[in-house]
Amino acid sequence: MTTPSPTPTVPTAPTAPTSPIRHLVIILGDQLSHDASALVDFDPAHDVVWMAEAMQESTHVPSSKQRIAVFLSAMRHFAQTLRDKRWRVDYTALDQVGHTGTLQGELARAMATWQPAQLVMTAPGDWRVLQALQATAKAQQRELSVRDDASFFTTVRDFSAHIKGRKQLRMEYWYREQRQRFGILMEGKQPVGGQWNFDADNRESFGKKGPQNLPAPQRFAPDEITRQLMAMVHKVLPQQPGELTEFGWPVTREHALQAMQDFMVHRLPLFGQFEDAMWAGEPWLYHSQLSVCLNLKLLSAQEVVHAAQNAWQKGHAPLAAVEGFVRQILGWREYVRGIYWTQMPGYLDLNALDAQEALPEFFWTGETDMACLRDALQQTLRHGYAHHIQRLMVLGLYGLLLGVQPQRMHEWFLSVYVDAVEWVELPNTLGMSQFGDGGLMASKPYVASGKYIHRMSNHCQGCKFDPAQSVGPQACPYTTLYWDFLRRHKTLLEKNPRMGMQLKNLGRLSDEQRLQIQETARAHKATH
Repeated sequence: MTTPSPTPTVPTAPTAPTSPIRHLVIILGDQLSHDASALVDFDPAHDVVWMAEAMQESTHVPSSKQRIAVFLSAMRHFAQTLRDKRWRVDYTALDQVGHTGTLQGELARAMATWQPAQLVMTAPGDWRVLQALQATAKAQQRELSVRDDASFFTTVRDFSAHIKGRKQLRMEYWYREQRQRFGILMEGKQPVGGQWNFDADNRESFGKKGPQNLPAPQRFAPDEITRQLMAMVHKVLPQQPGELTEFGWPVTREHALQAMQDFMVHRLPLFGQFEDAMWAGEPWLYHSQLSVCLNLKLLSAQEVVHAAQNAWQKGHAPLAAVEGFVRQILGWREYVRGIYWTQMPGYLDLNALDAQEALPEFFWTGETDMACLRDALQQTLRHGYAHHIQRLMVLGLYGLLLGVQPQRMHEWFLSVYVDAVEWVELPNTLGMSQFGDGGLMASKPYVASGKYIHRMSNHCQGCKFDPAQSVGPQACPYTTLYWDFLRRHKTLLEKNPRMGMQLKNLGRLSDEQRLQIQETARAHKATH
């Protein structure tokens, strides 16, 4: 573990001015960059930075202790760096006496104190937060200037222009445009290596021997600020899910840079080859774990992508690995942000499959006999983290096959993951994972039987369920629910050309087999 030097605890609010200030600059918990657009013209003599921890932000969904600790510790560290520059910072801690409990309540109180001529902020990552702050500014008769978030390659306006007039949206076309626009992994107008993606090279499992010589994950020992924050979380929010015993996330710019370098050196070379593989008891594998740094804005998308491209140019990492990683940042990450901001607020209510099942209670405990699901859930509650295939093809897949209401799946994903900000989490969960948007995000439902998990992991070894069986006491719930999902949604899925092979296999089942699967699925739902 890397131990940072001691850092003072979060500062109290500065003394109120004798005259009104120019700008009250709003910095939210996912905007922790000194290059934030809200700060580009900051004048220490006339402006004040406003930051606030708010109970509502930790409880509107039951945020896990890991997620709360990541955001609030990173905020407190960032506030201290601003104070170190002799900037005035009005910071409200979660347990501060007299706290209103909401961002809008604390902002109204700060405006009454500072009497700013204008409010300034970088565009937030949450529609709900933007609406609340805009309403507060309007009620206090103050102009709120919302500036573009420069930590992304693109703007929402860029995405709006891209989708204009298109009948169908696909990430691949957007991704290619951005590769060309920014010259990432390009040779003139053509992609390096002669192809745009290397998916075919990036789908290997670890085989029977499992991952060999895995690099030790880089974790960061909590310093005094983080330890105080963790103690406060245990005191003020003891009922929140998850645990903090193994907290080790980077919460400063310095540690984020170290984490990025560690990935580029030790994990990127094999990331692509094994990015879809899973292994029991191994949460980190070759994944970057940089999404939390990116989403807090401790790192920018540009510097992470350029670092990966530089690793390829120097011969340190193969093209397939680098392209697969770049696609996640320049492609998916920017794409889902565009989907979110062009489709909200209606996107939150979509439910194309009319899924109405409740979220199983064991999602909050990890107590289930399904080995793959148990491993992913317990890892999530312990670390606030699961890699993308665990999220999509274990956790999300189970919810999709079971028929859980997509809004409940969205709330759970937003609750538990340290990198969860609504702009990125909602489209990936409701759209990509649950097909709640009917195909806006993904060209087909990402459904598979237990055989997929068996092929890509070792979870089925020793599990009480058999992925090859769909009925009977040893039937894998994934396999049973997979066939039942196809049966239930056959009419809708027949309209999707990418589902033809799966529906053809469904057609090979006899009426008796279908009835047995339906009964087995019904029995599973009754107990889960």
